[in-house]
Amino acid sequence: MQLQPLDESWSSVLREEFNADYFANLVHLIQAEKNEDKTIYPPASAIFRAFDSTPFSKVKVVILGQDPYHGEGQAHGLCFSVPKGVKLPPSLKNIYRELQACYPAYKVPTHGCLLAWATQGVFLLNAILTVRANEPASHAKIGWETFTDAVIRHLSDEREHLVFILWGAFAKSKAHLIDETKHLILTSGHPSFAASHKQFFGHHHFLKCNEYLEKTGQTAIDWQINNE
Repeated sequence: MQLQPLDESWSSVLREEFNADYFANLVHLIQAEKNEDKTIYPPASAIFRAFDSTPFSKVKVVILGQDPYHGEGQAHGLCFSVPKGVKLPPSLKNIYRELQACYPAYKVPTHGCLLAWATQGVFLLNAILTVRANEPASHAKIGWETFTDAVIRHLSDEREHLVFILWGAFAKSKAHLIDETKHLILTSGHPSFAASHKQFFGHHHFLKCNEYLEKTGQTAIDWQINNE
């Protein structure tokens, strides 16, 4: 099974990771599970969708998730996002609610596909890129975290003035990988249903993100998503 992004910029930046023994072991493990007829999400063609949608040089914002949704039809390679026609997960509903608090004119989309953000430079990265069906965190500690830690380090070291949005304890644990003298790090609680009311709402990360981008001479993100 071939596991690499189609985007050449990421393939070049991450060449050493793809050639490392741990990555070969990771691919072997996933293939072995497929051979045992286990269902893996997202589909192989979508595992690197975040990378293919947002080339390395185009990244302006990094939103870090933990691992893909584990229900049928939900995961499609962008953290917090679901394909059109799939019911909005609670976390995404809360993300949209916070956007309304930041921008009173914001119209909540009727779908949960965040590709429109990705194509503007919002890198929607899960720290773990695959999961077994109905088994959350089932592909934790098999190598993906080593890989995505390297991704974060490359972005921190080789780019400037990025915004890293880290929601929840897991995402915040990655802050040490980021050079805060070069980038903006925004942290809060996770937008999951249980944590949102106490820790997620009211931080205005979407506003702060755009203020920083404009201050550093970059184009702000249009967070509004069309319903088409």
